[in-house]
Amino acid sequence: MAAVALVAGCSRGGGGGSGPVASVRFEPGAGSADVNPTAPVSVTVSSGRIDQVALTNPDGRQVTGVMAPDRSSFTINEPLGYGVTYTWTGTAVGTDGKPVPIDARFTTLKPRQIVPVTINIGDGQPVGIAVPIILQFKAHLGDDQKAAAEKAMTVTTAPETEGGWAWLPDENGGSRAHWRPRNYWAPGTAVTVAAELYGMDFGGGAFGASDLSSKFTIGRSQIVKGYAPSHRIQVVRDGSTVLDLACSFGEGNEARNVTRSGTHVVTDKYQDMMMSNPPFYTNVHERWAVRISNNGEFIHANPDSAAAQGNTNVTNGCINLSAEDAQQYFPTALYGDPVEVTGTSVPLSAADGDIYDWTIDWDTWKTLSALHGKPAAVVSATPTPSGGPAAPPSPPSPGR
Repeated sequence: MAAVALVAGCSRGGGGGSGPVASVRFEPGAGSADVNPTAPVSVTVSSGRIDQVALTNPDGRQVTGVMAPDRSSFTINEPLGYGVTYTWTGTAVGTDGKPVPIDARFTTLKPRQIVPVTINIGDGQPVGIAVPIILQFKAHLGDDQKAAAEKAMTVTTAPETEGGWAWLPDENGGSRAHWRPRNYWAPGTAVTVAAELYGMDFGGGAFGASDLSSKFTIGRSQIVKGYAPSHRIQVVRDGSTVLDLACSFGEGNEARNVTRSGTHVVTDKYQDMMMSNPPFYTNVHERWAVRISNNGEFIHANPDSAAAQGNTNVTNGCINLSAEDAQQYFPTALYGDPVEVTGTSVPLSAADGDIYDWTIDWDTWKTLSALHGKPAAVVSATPTPSGGPAAPPSPPSPGR
């Protein structure tokens, strides 16, 4: 949080002679500026009690608060706004029966930039057992700011689940934190995410836009397993194989067209989709498309590769199925389902999009926390092997 620039409590009233004995103290002090909107705000009366009191914004809206049982103090219990002047009004009455006005103003800080933060999983959203929790910060954070933010980000699970935060590179100029369990989630795990980021100082005059929270439950266990030389995929649900489908993987003459080996994660699905992979094809209509990485890999129907499905790998990186099989698999796929591909020449890595979390071994993952050492230079546990095809420098368009 930002250090709050304020006068350390300021009083009025009291004194000697025949004046009123009640003394009013404000926190932050009267006239304070650049107050963090999450800082404690209260008015306290000594040698008396509060008769009436209100804290209002320039529109006259009263801020909610709690009165002490003995009416000696009134404490605000909601966050304030940025760049707003607030006004205390009211009256205190001393033990001598004489009134003292409650009258003060202070102004909250005005950020140079307000930083939105988004979460990838909404309340009640059904998700698969490999889903990571992703907080996307719309600004670049330094190491100190990442550490402060991470302290304010909590994940609570039932049953208890070992896991942790990792800060992964963000190609869009922001910052990105992922929380992942050590192993796949147990089906039925209840998850609560809370991030108290409103009012947090992100440096350079940038402050958090809002707090975030989400509650969701992990769904059934469904894993797609594909060994490329077999030209088949199996859909394993709760330990039993429910589908065994002929397919064709990507095994092209360019690394960009090779289906990546590693644990992919389902992120989207589309009944109809226009796919492009220049210079090979542009705007081709495909059906029953389940996205498994941001590098253009999908599991989808492709009648054009029907003759190869089950016997040859000919695609440009996607996993092709027949229309009937793709339609059968499509409704079973959930955001966060793992798709485990093995037997190809290029591993899944950071070059392949946002979610490559399961390519990182657990010991390395822990080093990517802002609170547990500096991020490791290598963030993939499966780098391209020496002498093997290199991963593309940037993700291609959706492939077939």
